[in-house]
Amino acid sequence: MNRPAPVEITYECMRFLITHNPTNSQLAKFTEELKAFGVQTLVRVCEATYDKAPVEKEGIEVLVRSAEFTR
Repeated sequence: MNRPAPVEITYECMRFLITHNPTNSQLAKFTEELKAFGVQTLVRVCEATYDKAPVEKEGIEVLVRSAEFTR
């Protein structure tokens, strides 16, 4: 299945990268894309579809949005 390309949004001094939610089988390519954009922190806002440990191993902090914000 083709995934949409990442979209970068800049607001004042902040940068946001909007991406698809990868699976474990797509994680290596996904991590490469994150690193190419200079991502240091990833905020997961969708249901988990991949193990965050390999992303963290590459030096990218993974934050998980808590369920309390969805109410």
